[in-house]
Amino acid sequence: MEMSLKEYLASGRILIADGATGTMLMAAGLPAGAPPEIWNVETPVQIVALHQTYLEAGSQIILTNSFGGNPLKLAKYGFEDRATELNLAAARLARQAAEGRAYVAGDIGPTGELMEPLGPLSPDTAFEAFKVQAEALVEGGVDALWIETMTDLEEARAAVLAAREVTRLPVFCSLSFGLKSRTMMGVSARRAAAELWSLGLSAVGANCGEGLDMIPEVLRQMREAVPEAVLIAKPNAGLPKMVGKETIYDVGPADFARQMQSFVELGARIVGSCCGSSPEYIGALTAALAPSI
Repeated sequence: MEMSLKEYLASGRILIADGATGTMLMAAGLPAGAPPEIWNVETPVQIVALHQTYLEAGSQIILTNSFGGNPLKLAKYGFEDRATELNLAAARLARQAAEGRAYVAGDIGPTGELMEPLGPLSPDTAFEAFKVQAEALVEGGVDALWIETMTDLEEARAAVLAAREVTRLPVFCSLSFGLKSRTMMGVSARRAAAELWSLGLSAVGANCGEGLDMIPEVLRQMREAVPEAVLIAKPNAGLPKMVGKETIYDVGPADFARQMQSFVELGARIVGSCCGSSPEYIGALTAALAPSI
């Protein structure tokens, strides 16, 4: 890319992200129950190929295959001691695929544990787990760290603080909201934006969640709370439905792109897709937003 990510964000232009990773890898043969991150070292060609399909569709920033790459999440598979290795590989593969034509964001998802007092996870333990992951992603050469699909504000805060501890690169944070503009843990979009932005974020917003219908109100609340914020909209491709033994999402690429255009009009600057999507969705979104890119 001709300019740094910080410069691009300051330019006010739209930035197109990528789409689903897990479902695409499962379609490529990832065994059920296996952590996607293990493919960073076992079948790296598949990971590079996935990144390349999104780049060819128009993605300007791609997320590393490291969503569940924190040591606490990897411990469920006995891989907690491989966190650094798997995240380093994830960053290097995305950088290899990008070849200077797109930015790379180190993907950091939740631990899968409940925070105190509802569960056993303390803020300090979460911070240390996220710090291990963030350090490896930065060492691997990412342009930013993207914390996503958070529902607990304290866990999101721990991840942001860990990211800020290890790098001066841009840090993004997106949370998963329901139709009432609150996360599963009851955090409002307004509160999330206000509290997390104050920690030094470069972008904040929503990803995953209950389809596309929750996005407009989330964007409005976040814009009201932090007028200067760069906003993210990376929703699922509608809502999932079971058709036989297959899970199908109810919004196709054309309708997805059309609705995403309206979110840009509401102030979203970083846009992409999440569960149920594919490079076809990003291609439709790129075509729809071409005049704004």
